[in-house]
Amino acid sequence: MTTPDELLARSHRLGADPRNTNYAGGNTSAKGSATDPVTGGDVELMWVKGSGGDLGTLKAAGLAVLRLDRIRALVDVYPGVEREDEMVAAFDYCLHGRGGAAPSIDTAMHALVDAAHVDHLHPDSGIAIATAADGPELTERIFGDRVVWVPWRRPGFQLGLDIAAIKKDHPRAIGCVLGGHGITAWGATSEECERNSLDIIRTAEAHIAAHGRPDPFGPVIHEPLPEEARRRRAAELFPVVRGLAGTDARQVGHYTATPEVLDFLSRAEHPRLAALGTSCPDHFLRTKVAPLVLDLPPDAPLADAVTRLRELHARYRDDYAAYYRRHATPDSPPMRGADPAIVLVPGVGMFSFGKDKQTARVAGEFYVNAINVMRGAEALSSYRPIDEAEKFRIEYWELEEAKLRRMPKPRPLAGRVALVTGGGSGIGAATARRLAAEGACVVVADRDLAAAEKVAAELGAAAHLRRDVAIAAGVDVTSEEQVQEAIRQAVLAFGGVDLVVNNAGLSLSRSLLETTLDDWDLQHDVMARGSFLVSRETARVLIDQDLGGDIVYISSKNSVFAGPNNVAYGAAKADQAHQVRLLAAELGAHGIRVNGVNPDGVVRGSGIFASGWGANRAAVYGVEEEKLGEFYAQRTLLKKEVLPEHVAAAVFALTGGDLSHTTGLHVPVDAGVAAAFLR
Repeated sequence: MTTPDELLARSHRLGADPRNTNYAGGNTSAKGSATDPVTGGDVELMWVKGSGGDLGTLKAAGLAVLRLDRIRALVDVYPGVEREDEMVAAFDYCLHGRGGAAPSIDTAMHALVDAAHVDHLHPDSGIAIATAADGPELTERIFGDRVVWVPWRRPGFQLGLDIAAIKKDHPRAIGCVLGGHGITAWGATSEECERNSLDIIRTAEAHIAAHGRPDPFGPVIHEPLPEEARRRRAAELFPVVRGLAGTDARQVGHYTATPEVLDFLSRAEHPRLAALGTSCPDHFLRTKVAPLVLDLPPDAPLADAVTRLRELHARYRDDYAAYYRRHATPDSPPMRGADPAIVLVPGVGMFSFGKDKQTARVAGEFYVNAINVMRGAEALSSYRPIDEAEKFRIEYWELEEAKLRRMPKPRPLAGRVALVTGGGSGIGAATARRLAAEGACVVVADRDLAAAEKVAAELGAAAHLRRDVAIAAGVDVTSEEQVQEAIRQAVLAFGGVDLVVNNAGLSLSRSLLETTLDDWDLQHDVMARGSFLVSRETARVLIDQDLGGDIVYISSKNSVFAGPNNVAYGAAKADQAHQVRLLAAELGAHGIRVNGVNPDGVVRGSGIFASGWGANRAAVYGVEEEKLGEFYAQRTLLKKEVLPEHVAAAVFALTGGDLSHTTGLHVPVDAGVAAAFLR
């Protein structure tokens, strides 16, 4: 096995166990020789996890490869700790070849330590020791001279020099505890390095378990709500909280109600500890300096909880702005936003937020890490994170700002949550695909849950993010209870809903005399009643969020065109078309835009046409069913067949931002049918 292969295998093993490090946290390295393609001689290299990425899924492309002679020569030109950030740019001149990841801020730590293999990790147990008030004494008591305490220092070149000196001065040491931060271990072989890392982590875990206080968070003062009541209260609060957390920039949410979170929020010490904030740089870069904590009991009336959350949010924003003013210098980047990333509600759980679902989920995972760290530190000693000024230096570090500047421009629907009814096939599936491709999180709702799950899985697989992109919801839109539950699922998955596409539908081709009452009721129940129910229930969420939003009706050319043998379908579509106008007038005051799309002749991929409507329409027009699409195309002005993707494009055009001042509009997607022109 090559040196890089050994490194990847070790990284995957360490990253696969959340006890060893947090998501995307820590880095690993290996030193070895390779052939220099220029001279043909041997060259000493270091392979190290680059900036970004996750140990558990690290690939060769995620490694930075550097020449050891060049990076170690930087010691001779190091200008001192006040200018250590300049060294990061110098790493680029130490790279071996092209490609690979950009070197991270921790590169010097790996290069300067005189060991062939180095691991830098963020285990909860290790950070618990690192954030304990008596961390140096605990480190000596637990590990003796095998592990050395390193006082807090911001990651960078100087920290690499410090650890290298410790390795040199403590020949028996297998690693160190980095105050307020994590652990670093080393070894002569990859196996020894991994063994030493796990030794430090498991020894810390065992010591906390054997010697820690059993109730470090104090007595229970609030029992968590029962599961169903907790889920219901979370769904009621989440849109409000998401709207508050999105005051400066729209956010996607994630809900966590794990035993660790609920236990922490049930106990007396949680307000004090939450106010101290997190410590490890990876933690507070994603969770912000501190969370917002609701200071009401779980059974407080909903209206009281909402009112108090609004008050606390206003105070949080003031406090965050004051924190920025206390520590900002003339060279500091502008304040990025004053809203919380973590909101804690006793008895209910944790709401975390980010620019997309993955970021929101990971922020929540990091706060769970922080809870575990607090528990361990309080069990043995008292929790003492790094001070506020150091947190600010990390949060508004120019190197972190540079990372943000390198990020790609957000897609048009980034941060928005879409719900598409009838999303399991045809127009609905095409619309779900388009909205996801434009950056939205999507709830694929369909009576056929298996079909919805297939589309949702496809969207997640395309983005390699599974449930971070789309979920499926089984729903019969004629059922008030099922519609409410589908909306609740959307809220609990993503924090709310921003964009609703009323697409569920069916059609039966009957003449007036052949149309039964059941035929009439079925089509009106699905399309008129169903659209009404979905719009009403999502409007509640949209209004609570106070972020505006879009409701789009997939109506039909038949809402304005009188065709033969079509009385029930045409009347139901006309009902939908007028709902667009009525709701546009009613919801505009809330910033909610309501528009419609009028397709025609969408044969390919259509669930309606496949279910018998196609055969009936072909019979009405006297053409073969397989040529129905061609027939529809030839009667249009453009002589083109309309596909589901064309309808999806119209939905995006209405919701993607360019038509932000348009509401009450119906967009024809019929390749030109003069009889259906809107007048």
